[in-house]
Amino acid sequence: MQAVKRSRWFSFKQWDFWSWVTLFVYLFLLAFIVYPLFSLLFNSFFNDQGMFSLANYANFIKLKYYYSALWNSLKVSVLTTVFSILIGVPLAYITTRYNVKFKGIIQILVIMSLLSPPFIGAYSWILMLGNNGFLTRFLHDIGIPFSSIYGWKGIVFVFTLQFYPHIYLYVSGALKTIDTSLEEAAESLGRSSFHRLRTVTIPLIFPTLSAGALMVFMASFADFGTPMLLGQGFKVLPILAYEQFISEMGGNPAMASTLSVILIICSTSILFLQRYFVSRKNYTMTGMRTPKVEILAPLKKWLFTGFALLVACVSIIPQATVIVTSFIKTKGPVFQTGFSLDSYKEILFRVPKAILNTYTYSLISIVIMVVMGMLVAYVLVRRKSKLTAMLDSLIMIPYVMPGTVLGISMIIAFNKPPVVLTGTWVILVIAYVVRKLPYTIRSSTAILYQLDRSVEEASISLGVPPMKTFFKTTGRLMAPGVLSGAILSWVTTINELSSTIVLYYGATATITVTIYSEVFTANYGTGAALASILSLTTLISLIIANKLSKKGLQL
Repeated sequence: MQAVKRSRWFSFKQWDFWSWVTLFVYLFLLAFIVYPLFSLLFNSFFNDQGMFSLANYANFIKLKYYYSALWNSLKVSVLTTVFSILIGVPLAYITTRYNVKFKGIIQILVIMSLLSPPFIGAYSWILMLGNNGFLTRFLHDIGIPFSSIYGWKGIVFVFTLQFYPHIYLYVSGALKTIDTSLEEAAESLGRSSFHRLRTVTIPLIFPTLSAGALMVFMASFADFGTPMLLGQGFKVLPILAYEQFISEMGGNPAMASTLSVILIICSTSILFLQRYFVSRKNYTMTGMRTPKVEILAPLKKWLFTGFALLVACVSIIPQATVIVTSFIKTKGPVFQTGFSLDSYKEILFRVPKAILNTYTYSLISIVIMVVMGMLVAYVLVRRKSKLTAMLDSLIMIPYVMPGTVLGISMIIAFNKPPVVLTGTWVILVIAYVVRKLPYTIRSSTAILYQLDRSVEEASISLGVPPMKTFFKTTGRLMAPGVLSGAILSWVTTINELSSTIVLYYGATATITVTIYSEVFTANYGTGAALASILSLTTLISLIIANKLSKKGLQL
């Protein structure tokens, strides 16, 4: 049997459509993931004179300037993860286990805060709590000493409000499906509610909770925009790698490559650590008795509702601030009294290309992601083998790659013949596809696992070729679920900053890069107008995704 499979792969005449799809995807991943990564690793072992050397790694270990950035990244990410758990778990428990009011509104606000890019949150808090922010001035006027939101504490604050929804969404799903018989057993033994939560409920949902915590850690560890806007001298690894690669005083690509390799090693280590802890115990439950919503006394009900609404409303403050300030009159960096559309007129006159670029590149990327996602998902689910298992592993590599690292690796790989892509819009589209493709594939495989093979088999038995069956039958059944997942990928693509800021040049600037530039040049009005466009696009996309997911359920 093994010999037959081997001969099938090496005999092109016997290859079917799916064999060619597998080959194409392998070539794509080798060209745009494996090759750039090897180029990055190779580059890290050479000094400024082009000689093979371990000096870059030695300098990282010896010089505080470098290793302190790793410590800063870990400190910020760990604190963000801890605070996100402290907010997300209670919020999820309250909204799933008790009859609190406005659950739908709370969930929408929480998801909206998650889908907004972190650097917009940072920018909004600068408007409120920056050196000259209106809340900062108010606090000073009433005699409360407050310096500003800048520094590592501000970064952790913004990250926590941005990323705790990961914990909330993961834990909410787990709490709705947990088997309550174990909790009831603990209650019958006289355990208090808090003790039961700590010793039974939390351990049971640990795999889901740790997956959410991993998402928070990875997102905060890899983020570039927020630390760049709020850091003011507080360096984290993504910023240091960017500055070493692109510097007005002459960059050091070799050291940037070394820092990028260390970023990937840290991200991968955290991923394996999470999987190790989860694999140590068995968390299987029957799921026969799902929890019922507990009816609270009126006072408790409104207290819990107030807490949940407070958290959700504070989370959405950045988007509200951005939208409101985009309509306020400005004169340079100073906001004036009165409302105006001048900021919107200015961006339409001054940076229309950036707006067009954002939607054009994202649309091209999402079309490629949808087509590739559906085809690759079919190969992974319906054509399982060692080759497809390896393919699945390769696809997930960008999951642990910070955007800055991806950008640096692609410039190193495609900055010289035979393939020169730097300075073109093509490299941006490829970067978006590579970075977001894993999410589209996961949504595609999830929906495909739910589809019965008998539908395809019936079509093929009627004489329809397998490829035609996929496009006419399977693909159509997958479409609603795939598109709802793809829209979420679209939202993250239009909001992408980390890889874009490394790969763009003047003519290919996007909205996120332009917002970043406007904030640094203190053009807060135009920055707010551009950020409002992204927020509105995010809201519309979320509504469409919700409609499509409901249609998918009906199918």
